[in-house]
Amino acid sequence: MRYLHLPASAALLLMLLATAGCHSAYVEAVIRNRTGGPISLVEVDYPSASFGTQDLQANADFHYRFKVLGSGDTKVIWTDAMHQEHTLGGPALKEGDEGSLSVTFGPGGPVWAKAVKAR
Repeated sequence: MRYLHLPASAALLLMLLATAGCHSAYVEAVIRNRTGGPISLVEVDYPSASFGTQDLQANADFHYRFKVLGSGDTKVIWTDAMHQEHTLGGPALKEGDEGSLSVTFGPGGPVWAKAVKAR
C-alpha cells in the first residue's frame, strides 16, 4: 500500500477546501418568556413548517434551529393564563436566510427581533 505524502501546507489547504462548502444556512430561533408567569401552547409558524413548546415557564427560553424552505411571513400563536388563544404576525423570511429570530413575551405582549441575511 502506498501513502501520499503532502507538505503540511498542502494538507492544510486540502482540509480547508473540503470544509468550505459544508456550511448550511439556518436560523437560530428563541422564544423568551418575560411575562412573570407561565405561558402555554406556544407555536411559531415560518415558511413551510412550525415549531413550539407545550409550556414555557417565567424567565425561560426555548431554542430551536431551522432551515428556511420557501418564503413567507412568520407568526406566533400562544395561550395565556386565562386560556385565551392569541396570534401575532411576525417578520418575513426568504429561502436561504440565515441568522437569528426571536420573539420575547413581556408584560406588554410579544415583540419580534430579526437579524437575518440572505445567503
